[in-house]
Formats: sequence, C-alpha cells, structure tokens
Amino acid sequence: MKTLVIILSKLLYWVGKIIGKGSSLPGKIALKLDKNILKKINLPRDIIVVTGSNGKTSTVEMICSVLENNGYHVGCNKEGSNQTEGVTTMILNACNLKGEVKEDVLVIESDERYLRHTLKYFTPKYLVVTNLYRDQMTRNGHPELIYDIIKEAITDDIHLILNTDDPLSSLYGYKRANVTYFGMDKNKFSKDVNDSAYDDGVYCPNCKHRLKYDYYHFNHIGSYKCENCGHERKKPQYSVTALNLENGEMVINDKYKLMMSLKNIYTAYNLLATFAVCRLFGMKDAKIEESLNHYIIKNDRVQSFEINSKHAMLLTSKHENSISYNQSLLYVTRENRPCTVVIIVDAVSRKYFTSETSWLWDIDFELLNQTCVEKVILAGKYVHDLITRFEYAGIDMDKVVGKENLDDMMEEIKEHSKGEIFVITCFSDRMKFINRTK
Repeated sequence: MKTLVIILSKLLYWVGKIIGKGSSLPGKIALKLDKNILKKINLPRDIIVVTGSNGKTSTVEMICSVLENNGYHVGCNKEGSNQTEGVTTMILNACNLKGEVKEDVLVIESDERYLRHTLKYFTPKYLVVTNLYRDQMTRNGHPELIYDIIKEAITDDIHLILNTDDPLSSLYGYKRANVTYFGMDKNKFSKDVNDSAYDDGVYCPNCKHRLKYDYYHFNHIGSYKCENCGHERKKPQYSVTALNLENGEMVINDKYKLMMSLKNIYTAYNLLATFAVCRLFGMKDAKIEESLNHYIIKNDRVQSFEINSKHAMLLTSKHENSISYNQSLLYVTRENRPCTVVIIVDAVSRKYFTSETSWLWDIDFELLNQTCVEKVILAGKYVHDLITRFEYAGIDMDKVVGKENLDDMMEEIKEHSKGEIFVITCFSDRMKFINRTK
C-alpha cells in the first residue's frame, strides 16, 4: 500500500507540474488513502521547519540556497504549499519507491495554523519561529491564539530558533534550555516610542503585566522586559550589530557583512535567521557569508518594470498583515525620491472570500505624508475603503486619486504619474498589475 500511495502521489505531482497545479492535491489524496503515510517514510535525520507570521518563504529559500551552494542535497516545499497536504506532496515526491528520502536535509515551510497537524508525523531537529504578528484576522484571529496553536506542536526534543526581539514568539523559550535566539541591536532606525497605528507589545504575553521597552525597531519588535515575571529580550547568540539600510548592508556579530537584496528590516531579520540556522547546522561562517552575499531573491515578490519610460517597482505585501505593508511603505519613503505610490486592494484573499477590511486601519499609511510622495493612486474593488482610511492619514487628499477599475488605474499611471512608480499590493492582486504591464 505504501508503494502504491507513493507512486500515485508522484504521478499526480508530475501531472500537476504539466498543467501548473497540484502542489497540495497529491498530498491530500495520499493522506486520504493512508493517513499515516508520512510515519512510514524513512526521513533524514536533519529536518528544519520554519513557521511564523512573516518571512517564512524568504527564509526557507535562503536556507536552501546556502545549503545547496555548499554541497548538500536539500528537499524543500519550494512551490510554497505550506499546509500539511503540501508538505506531504514534497516528502513523497522526494522519496524512492521504498519510502526512503535520499536528501541530506529537509527544509520545510509550515503554515502556522497547520504546524501542529504536520508535526504529528515527524519531529524536526530545528524549528524556526520568525515572528508572530496580526495576520489574516478572518482566518487567524489574534496572534496570541496562533501562539497557543503553535505551542501544541513544540516538544522538548526540538531545538528552537527564536526572534528574541518579539515578546510573543520568544516566549516559547521561557525557562527552556535548547533555544537559540537571534535579534537586532539598537541602531539609528530604532525608536524610543512605538508610533505605529497599534501596539501589541503593551502587555506581557506571559503574565499580562505591562512591559517596559528600552527601544523599538518597529511596532512591538524591540527590547522589552516584564518586571513582574521576568520575561525579557534575551541576549541573542546571533545579532545584527550594524545596519545601513541606505546602502543595503548589515553586519552580524560585529564580523560578517551581508548585502541585502531588499533594503528593509524584514530582509535583515530573514538573513539573520538564515545565518543562525546554517551556523547551528554546522556550516562555516565564511561559507554562509559568501553564499548569502550571492543570493538573489527568487520568489518574485519584488519586480521592476518600465511604464512609459518610467521605472516602476512592484512590492508584494501580505493582505491582512499590516506589518508587511509597513515595511513596503518604509522602503518607499527611505528611498526619498520623487515618486507615485499605487496601492491596489482588489481582493482580500486568494484562498477564501471576505470583504473584511478593518486591517487597513492597522497600516501606517501616515508614512506616505512625505514631500517625496508626489501622487498616490488607490485602486481596486475596495478603493472606497482605502480612500476613507487615507482621509484620516493626514495626507493631502489633492495628491490622492481613486480608481476602482484597474484598467483606469493603469491609464492614470501611464498618463499622470510623477517620478518613480511604486506599486504595493498583495499576492492575490499582483498578477492583475503585472498582466497589465505587458
């Protein structure tokens, strides 16, 4: 039966590749035929799992790239299907008909809600939790709910790799021994107060007493301490000790200089997490440094175009995830060049239907109140929700134009944009823009 399930999964995967679908369907059918199929597979000793609200895909891609560049054979769910079915597809496709995975290591991206289901079948050597933020409220609710869900999957024999600057996800390491922390030292981009639209770091996630912060990097990410229970930012073993976003440079542990493919703090954290994982895996520091400095983003989240001889950049963010949007907005304003900013919200999700747009009020659109932003074009089905939000952002509404129809949006971009063009939208809507540039 095991061999039959493997053959069928491989066949469905092959057919899916031809028609451009099928990254989760083979695994779904395999689990229907044998719910314990993954327990019957001979997996490699080294399994790395990455979960969290943001940064999973980029971090997994970079870990795979570094390992492969240094001679390791890596199995990875690169198609991005990160729920249990997609992980099953990847594993069954990576094994032979005897059920033996020949790769040296598996690097798995796991949806945070599905981690507890996926890890019923195997135990990873390392589990990376990148962060926990407000994300897809309709599906995930509050980040503390996701914290509890992930906690169900964590066992004592898993080595945790945690973002020490996040008071919520770092709590997994509270009074625990086998933990490695990564974080970022205070730098010129850090702030003394949280000036974001909301603050999820007011109260300690452990005892609910008020947290005391020394500084913030963004939102609730920074240096914190609870004077009641002692939960605090632990000294990281791997730290960004210098950061230059203007030049796209960062330094880890005062020694290893890395160039960032995208000049924002998100990228710095993803690179840092990757460095920590690969170092724990036993790789030499210089090899990791060299590999990361030659890494090029492959997930097409950032793309460049020419529109009527003007340079345009697409920054793909996550809908229902304000921190993802804020990083794109910060990138635009830090470039400090005359520009037009286009915000497209034509669909909220590509996986389920919802018209819930309260998350727009969590985004710091106030960041666009800069002289370099000469024009703002709001577009898509939810353009009126966007316009209402912008009316409260303190931005000169004479700069703002709304276009519900995306063809009208493109005409506005072509005929009336000013300076460089930055388009900020989500995975659901990115192709709607890309297809209109051809």
